[in-house]
Amino acid sequence: MQLSQLVELGGKREARVAAGEAGIDTAVWQRRATRLEVLSETATAFITIISAQRRIEIFDEQIASFDPLIPLLQKRVQEGASSPAETLRGQIAADLFRVERERAKTQLALARRDLAILMGDSSPRFGNAVGRLATVGQPPSFQSIVHAIEANPQLLRWTAVTAQRNAELLIARLKAIPDPRISAGWRHFQDTNDNAVRLGVSIPLPVFDQNTGNIIAARETLAKTEAERAINKLVLISIVGRAYDALTGALAEIKLLRSSVIPNARSASETIFSGYSQGRFTLLELLDVRGSLLQALLREQEALQNFHIAIATIEGLAGNPFTLTRESSR
Repeated sequence: MQLSQLVELGGKREARVAAGEAGIDTAVWQRRATRLEVLSETATAFITIISAQRRIEIFDEQIASFDPLIPLLQKRVQEGASSPAETLRGQIAADLFRVERERAKTQLALARRDLAILMGDSSPRFGNAVGRLATVGQPPSFQSIVHAIEANPQLLRWTAVTAQRNAELLIARLKAIPDPRISAGWRHFQDTNDNAVRLGVSIPLPVFDQNTGNIIAARETLAKTEAERAINKLVLISIVGRAYDALTGALAEIKLLRSSVIPNARSASETIFSGYSQGRFTLLELLDVRGSLLQALLREQEALQNFHIAIATIEGLAGNPFTLTRESSR
C-alpha cells in the first residue's frame, strides 16, 4: 500500500484561487449588465404600450369629430347645397380613421405581449398601462453622459477580466516549476515475513517542456484586454450617441409641433368646420385640415415615444437615471 501527495510550489494554488475569484467577479458584473439591459428593454416596452394607448385615444377623438359632420352633410344634401357623393366621402374618411384605429389596436396588442414576455408570462395578465409621456425636458450634456458610462457594468467587468487573465498568465508561468511528489507506503515481504516502510520523493524534470506555448497565449490574451475594453466602450458611446441624437431630435420636433403646428391645425379645423356649415369652404378642404390635425397629433405622439425610449436607452447604459431640465407638458 502506498500514499502520495503532490506538493505545489511557487504559489500555483494561490494563482488558481485568484483566477477563480476573478472569474466570479466577472460573472457578477456581467449579471449586473444583463439586468440593466432587461430593465431598459422593459421600460421601452412599457413606453411603447403607453404610446399605443394614446394613439388609439387620438383616433377615437378624431372619429368622434365626425359625429356632427355626417348629419350636417345629410342636411346640406337635402337642401340641395351638396351632392350625395359628399356624404359618402365624409363616411369614407371616418371609416378610414376607424381602419387606422384597428391597426393601432393591433400594435398595442403586440406591445402588450412583448412586455408580458419580459415579465415572464406568455400572454398579458395586466390591464391598461398608466403613465404620462407628455412631460419632456432638456437632457444633461452629452459629455456628462459619456462620463457616466464609465460606471456601466460592461466596462467595470473588464477590471475583473484583467485580474483573471493576469492570474492565468501567472499559472502558465508557474507550470514550468516542477512540483515534487512525496510518497509513503508499507510493504510486506512474504519470503521473510518482514514488513517495511517505503518513503520516496520524485521530481519531474521539465527539460523539453517549459510551457512556452501556453505562456505566450496567456500573455497575448492579457495584452488584448485593454483593446477589448476600449472597443466595448466605443460601442457603448456609439449607442448612447445615437440615442442622444434621437432624443434631441424628438425634443426639437415636439417643440415645433406644440408651439405652431398643432395649435394652428386645431384653429384651422375649427374655422373651416364653422365656415363649411355656412358654405364658405368645401368638404375637401375640411377633410384635408382634419387629416393634417390627425397627422400632427400622431407625429407628436411618435416624437414623445422616441424621446422617452431614448432616455430609457441612455439610462440603461449609464446605470442610473438622470434629471431632465423641465420645459413643458401638455
